[in-house]
Amino acid sequence: MNKHKSLLKTGYSRGIILAFTGAFVLSFDSLLIRLAMADPWTVLFWRGLLMGLTLSLVFYCDCRKLPFWEIKTQGSAALASGILFGVTSTGFVISILNTHVANSVLIFSTAPMFAAIFTRFILKEDIQARTWLAILAVMAGVAIVFKGSLGTGNLMGDLSALVAAVAVGGNYTILRRRPKIKRTAVVSLGGFAAAALAFFWASPLSLELSSFMVLALMGIVQMPLASVLLAVSTRNLPSPEVSLFLLLEAVLGPFWVWLVIRESPPGMTWLGGLIILGTLILYFVPALRRDQEVKPAHRV
Repeated sequence: MNKHKSLLKTGYSRGIILAFTGAFVLSFDSLLIRLAMADPWTVLFWRGLLMGLTLSLVFYCDCRKLPFWEIKTQGSAALASGILFGVTSTGFVISILNTHVANSVLIFSTAPMFAAIFTRFILKEDIQARTWLAILAVMAGVAIVFKGSLGTGNLMGDLSALVAAVAVGGNYTILRRRPKIKRTAVVSLGGFAAAALAFFWASPLSLELSSFMVLALMGIVQMPLASVLLAVSTRNLPSPEVSLFLLLEAVLGPFWVWLVIRESPPGMTWLGGLIILGTLILYFVPALRRDQEVKPAHRV
């Protein structure tokens, strides 16, 4: 029993648990976006606004001040992180509603590659050989799924997913470099940024009650929880490793969509998914057994 308690206290193990939980919650995003039955800009507006308001309230209860004070205190890094959260949300929503779900989540899953590149050349951190091997393995899995799914959507959707992946890689690199930035503040800013961008094209009052309820679930519960968990995990894990967990969405996202609305992903998705999940298990299970002590995490 004491051994298990000690395991959970290690910073590295804590980061893995946070990242896994965040990625699992995030995997429902594609399904909820489809169930909202609204245009991309209206989805972005309500989801971003509700997420921004929810996390602003959480931040205020914790720190007795608004998130914008945190952005002002932490400077350009916090501002850049918030904007990148907004870019990620915008790119992903536009992609889901403009191409096959499998296309979107699999292109989005290239985020570890960009995180590794940014970490190596911007932060000057050495990336372990096993991390590069894991990235190559999961990219091979993604390539297999791409073989069966590419060509079913349009260029806008595919490019939007790629933009979102680059933004995630850059954002997690920033957060890894600046661990003192309070994650709830920058995710809140990201929500407001997405809502502000979408405002000019959205039709927020045209929704039916069922659509608004889905968007409320996304904006108040699902996206704030997933985004904060993943962002907080960067205090204990290198950004490429956090990004690896996003590959879970490449498997689970299309599965939830198939389960509920019967949008079947291509057959190659299952083979590629097995490679991705197998790599994650082989990569992280041994890490959980290591007794790596990391500096205590700052408060959210």
